[in-house]
Amino acid sequence: MQETVPIPPGFSRHFRHSPVTDPWEPIYSRQTEDVVVLGLVADAAHTNSRGFVHGGLISALVDNAMGLSCARRLGQGSSLVTVNLALDFLSAAQVGQWLEFDTVFMKPGATLAFAQAFVTADGAPCARASGVFRVVKKATH
Repeated sequence: MQETVPIPPGFSRHFRHSPVTDPWEPIYSRQTEDVVVLGLVADAAHTNSRGFVHGGLISALVDNAMGLSCARRLGQGSSLVTVNLALDFLSAAQVGQWLEFDTVFMKPGATLAFAQAFVTADGAPCARASGVFRVVKKATH
């Protein structure tokens, strides 16, 4: 039986749901004035055939964290779509580890927003990412 990993203080169930991330639930988030940090406890359903966390899951969640953070910085009138995502895998994340997706830099603009993020597994870096996002104004009716 796997030991239960405690959810770090400040995190609660993620406020946003998507068909792509629904199978990975539960996903958690912590919001600050500037960023949305995502987190989850790695489970067998998150792994590849080698038994460590799949890079596609890491890519999708770090993209999500950076986009949500840029949108938070820009305010309620905008949403973003990914233009470019670059990711370097630094080490493998394992089942039972707490994964955290933290945006560490943003330069939001009127047309494009730029961000960088780190992914950690139990506090140790496992990936770094950069993203470029197109700012899309929400339609008003």
